[in-house]
Amino acid sequence: MPKVGMEPIRRQALIDATILEIGEVGSLEVTVGRIAKRAGVSSGLAHHYLGGKDQILLAAMRHILKIFGDHVRHELSLVDTPLDRLEAIITASFHPRNFAAEVVAAWLAFYVQAQTSKEAQRLLQVYARRLHSNLLFSLQQLTDPSRAEHIAQGLAAMIDGFYIRKALQDIAPSRLDTMAMVAEYLHLQLRHKAQPAGGLS
Repeated sequence: MPKVGMEPIRRQALIDATILEIGEVGSLEVTVGRIAKRAGVSSGLAHHYLGGKDQILLAAMRHILKIFGDHVRHELSLVDTPLDRLEAIITASFHPRNFAAEVVAAWLAFYVQAQTSKEAQRLLQVYARRLHSNLLFSLQQLTDPSRAEHIAQGLAAMIDGFYIRKALQDIAPSRLDTMAMVAEYLHLQLRHKAQPAGGLS
């Protein structure tokens, strides 16, 4: 078995420490010094391995996105039908590791960072496009194209919205209740007939 060098170990320790620090502080008001201390390295090494604070935050978000993508692919590999694929995406979105309090806090910080960082904005757009295309691929097999687009937008908004609710509210529903509500929305929308032109009656 090949030996793992210290650099990848320390880089991962810094990424994990960043996520935990954001979760503890609840915002981007974390320092490289605190991250480095939690990771058990010096501030100089933290800068050496990952760069400045913005680069460290981006590295943490890339890690979170990779874990999320791995869970989506795993859940999708277990199912075959379009409806099961949609429910698998919901399951992955609220996997205990993805929906952990510190990860949710990091997501909220990431949304804030994306307002001023082009790289963070690009990462967020990649995530949004992948989620949308995964949802749309299965929905198009269950309903007409315009309806599929409508439901995909709604599902993505619900998933993102529950992350924000968990980050900001003590009374947010549990992980399992959240999954059930998103799944209920999906099933209701698939049964719902589109309103005729002219708006809601």
